[in-house]
Amino acid sequence: MVNQRLRINRHLQALVGERHPETSPRALRKAAHYLATQFAKSGWAASAQLMSAWGKVYRNVVATKYPDWPGQGEELPPLLIGAHYDTVSGSPGADDNASGLVVLLEVALRLRARPLARPVWLVAFCLEEQDRLGSQAFASRLKAERRELAGAIILECVGFARSEAGTQQAPPGVPIAVPTQEDFLAIVGNEASRSLVSQLEQEARRHAAQLKPLSLVVPGRGEAMSHTRRSDHASFWDAGYPAVMLTDTANFRNPHYHRETDTVDTLNLEFLSNVAATVTATAIQIAGVRP
Repeated sequence: MVNQRLRINRHLQALVGERHPETSPRALRKAAHYLATQFAKSGWAASAQLMSAWGKVYRNVVATKYPDWPGQGEELPPLLIGAHYDTVSGSPGADDNASGLVVLLEVALRLRARPLARPVWLVAFCLEEQDRLGSQAFASRLKAERRELAGAIILECVGFARSEAGTQQAPPGVPIAVPTQEDFLAIVGNEASRSLVSQLEQEARRHAAQLKPLSLVVPGRGEAMSHTRRSDHASFWDAGYPAVMLTDTANFRNPHYHRETDTVDTLNLEFLSNVAATVTATAIQIAGVRP
């Protein structure tokens, strides 16, 4: 546990800082390099999906792991786990979204020696804060290539949690009771991803009950509730893929959201670690070889 906390802290120290395509492009590139390097150190094949925006080239960082036995499971639709690595201008982006990136890196390490029955892709998306351009490009290419997915798990702000009651807000129009205490993990899916929502909730209760998972399944692509579309999972919904967002609810909980105060010291590392445990366990259920 001590080593894990030190590792998480090290990743956060390396990643936290404004990462914006216009105001801090060098830091954005540095974050991409760090992620690719860490994926490779964990034994994953790291690559980049390039895309153009505003006359410049940006990249999604992609790490892949395939079944260890050639010809067995390689043809199955992969499980995708993703998070975005850019920030808004002026914010160091600890919760939004270094927290999600740390979970990606933890999953990479924890699945390193795990035999797989199907491929797993870990993707750090660029330009989420710019109308989800990175994940839109990724999902559009999958669709054009007629590729299938076992599902996409998108990590969006998963590091802020407190035990104080009366501080959690409910997004307008949400048809479920939202606790007033800031210590639950929201799992947001649509009808096409209902089974993935159930799997994540089950694993959260089994491996990290402290997360107090709260699930919401919306109709269609979430058009009736715009707040449920505020991350890269919406790009996969729009392309017809099952996708789920995991979130601490961002600005409905975190007063530092999109501000210069979104710093490492505001994060709850135990909550963050529990999210990593839940996502890893879910990945093993979907893609891992049963013992």
